[in-house]
Amino acid sequence: MDDCCDPNRADLAQVAHHCPHNGAKGKPVPLITLKSLLVPDALAQLNTHQRYRFCASPDCPVVYFGNDTQTFTTDQLKVPVWAKDDGPEVPVCYCFGWRRHHLQDPANCHVPDAIAAHIQAQRCGCEVNNPQGRCCLANVRSAMATS
Repeated sequence: MDDCCDPNRADLAQVAHHCPHNGAKGKPVPLITLKSLLVPDALAQLNTHQRYRFCASPDCPVVYFGNDTQTFTTDQLKVPVWAKDDGPEVPVCYCFGWRRHHLQDPANCHVPDAIAAHIQAQRCGCEVNNPQGRCCLANVRSAMATS
């Protein structure tokens, strides 16, 4: 399995492409992410010969879009998407179960260090658990900063 949290990872170059729904720039996401997180009906429509990107805009229902403008929306994923769902139960760290409401509790200030230790120990599986297909640590820190 890839080391999705390696900051030197170069296989997903940050090529700017835009969401066909709202025009926002999307970031490349590994195909394994879509295979892991799409519901069965959506997975059956996946074109495995194209590259997909993640749309992080909270006001857009599109989560993934392909080069041919194929899209997958929030209702086609098995999990809620942190960037698109501001509810307290939405996962922020998909590997270790940290939800938005957990990160708003000052008693959990150790969470970024705990996640970093898991990353160091190669325990994370962000490419198959996190809809963004990459490490959640920046999201965790952002969620804690806004609480």
